[in-house]
Amino acid sequence: MALREVIQDYLGLAFSADLSQIARCTCAEIGVDSLRLEAFGSLWDVRRDGVYLGGTLEEGPKGVLISMYLSRLSEMDMKLLPFKSFKELPNSMPYQDAFKARAEMILVPHIFKIMKNFDKILERLKGEDAKGLLNGDISFIVRPFPKIALAYIFYLPDEDFPASATCLFSNNAHQFMSTDGLADTAEQTSKVIISML
Repeated sequence: MALREVIQDYLGLAFSADLSQIARCTCAEIGVDSLRLEAFGSLWDVRRDGVYLGGTLEEGPKGVLISMYLSRLSEMDMKLLPFKSFKELPNSMPYQDAFKARAEMILVPHIFKIMKNFDKILERLKGEDAKGLLNGDISFIVRPFPKIALAYIFYLPDEDFPASATCLFSNNAHQFMSTDGLADTAEQTSKVIISML
């Protein structure tokens, strides 16, 4: 199935609910027959016919994830702590190797640039420094979706160990998206971080 069809299926599910309910459950804003959602550090306009960024139709992975997020309505608030590793999420076993490679390992070559662009990353992704809350030489929390937070922990290389990157999820992230969707959310967030370096 093409991504466009997947997006349309999720949007059909999302827009079967009242706009005010969708907005309340997902922390989106109501527009004229549309929703405006902050995701992956950008403002997206979502209508029944598609997901748009600056007037351009998004038919890639971000469009799928945004429509997926909007289709899973929950009155629950985000619970940040304690963070969960990917392997602690339900049914994560089939995705663990891909998650490590696509969400964590892709960041390792960029650790020093991430340090240099720390403030810019946090500003764009509604983040905060996690020093004192999490270990690591660098750690921060970002919010790819209003109700889903990711914590990144980085260790710099030394004489005994190579550099490393770890991505954790807010405690109840699985209430707002499926496990495979969360893996893709982390991958897309890591790519946004790299694009800012």
